Amino acid sequence: MPRWNMIFDDVNPIEHLSHEAAWAFLSSETVGRLAVSVGKQPDIFPLNYVGYEGKVYFRTAEGTKLLELTVNANVAFEADGYDDTSAWSVVVIGTARAIESQGMIDMLNTLPLHPFAPTLKFVWVEITPNELRGRSFKMGPEPERY
Repeated sequence: MPRWNMIFDDVNPIEHLSHEAAWAFLSSETVGRLAVSVGKQPDIFPLNYVGYEGKVYFRTAEGTKLLELTVNANVAFEADGYDDTSAWSVVVIGTARAIESQGMIDMLNTLPLHPFAPTLKFVWVEITPNELRGRSFKMGPEPERY
């Protein structure tokens, strides 16, 4: 996990990440969650991903996730991480689309994306961010409330 730009004190244990730091954290992980909404019903999917050139990419198979992206391409994506002293969270709000260009698919197949589940996933999906926000948190006990 990147450790730069994390300045905490006793008054403010939460830091808003710069755009560059948020991308660095996002690129340091491989598992995130995709949030979609179709027919006023939200849904969320854990998935393996790779951040590449300012976009988030993942592979999927035919099914609910791909169908929901076809109906409503507006998505949220979140990844996070933590260690003994701090945690972080990055949220991407954007649009998703299935990649159809074989040249782009061939290039994406060279990226280090390795799904956990031993299933075939032939469809590459690209999330283009409209908004990126990240926060890092100093870990510690809750202050006295009363």
